[in-house]
Amino acid sequence: MSTLKLKDGTEIFYKDQGEGPVLMFHHGWPLSSDDWDAQVIFFLQRGYRVIAHDRRGHGRSSQNIYNHTIEQYASDAAELVEFLDLKDVIHIGHSTGGGEVIRYVNKYAKGRAKKAVLISAVPPIMVQSESNPDGVPMSVFDDIREQTLNNRNQFYIDLTFPFYGYNREGAKIKEGVQRNWWRQGMMGGIVAHYDGVKAFSETDFTEDLKSVEIPVLVMHGEDDQIVPIANAALKSIKLLKNGKLITYPGFPHGMPTTEHETINKDLLEFIEA
Repeated sequence: MSTLKLKDGTEIFYKDQGEGPVLMFHHGWPLSSDDWDAQVIFFLQRGYRVIAHDRRGHGRSSQNIYNHTIEQYASDAAELVEFLDLKDVIHIGHSTGGGEVIRYVNKYAKGRAKKAVLISAVPPIMVQSESNPDGVPMSVFDDIREQTLNNRNQFYIDLTFPFYGYNREGAKIKEGVQRNWWRQGMMGGIVAHYDGVKAFSETDFTEDLKSVEIPVLVMHGEDDQIVPIANAALKSIKLLKNGKLITYPGFPHGMPTTEHETINKDLLEFIEA
């Protein structure tokens, strides 16, 4: 079990496996690095070095109650990259992790990042406002906070239905996938998860997207019920200087798990291009 003590004393759990070109995976709210299992083994079998960490307050990292912001998450990732002295890294982020990736690449990478991938990711900005009128209403995020605060055990089961598209007609529900999501969520700290809602919903990544020079692949399911594609990927791709967009009819937010064969194939093609 590998951990890094950050400058502020927070301990970050990470996995560092394999040898070869470096891939670093950034997970979504409120999960852990285990959410990348289907990608980790795929790329290990193909000769890559794979890094995946549990964000502060999540998974096996310290249940720190402070500094749950995208800015801090990106800074934490930078400390890990520098500690491991990683270079020419391809950063891959899902959902909140996609926000962490684009902020890291823009502000903290210092030439260490080669490419980036945003999967079902929250940029440019989720919450509805005067400048983002077609965003998700604040009431939705207030409800997520309320459920996290007072009903977390059940809420983390209920959320798996829209997360994986299990509420759609004809969906093949896998209870093991739901239980694994719940397990990861309940491992993390409630304060981190509560504060993390503001981080993923209210952070504006517009300038990050505009500023990044390296190639960025944007992947999004057209039936994403958690991060609607029209407010996310379809806007992000217009802001990127060197972006490529792949959309997937019918795919849900959790498509790296439910549709891993397709996602892994497209990831590999972009990585090797």
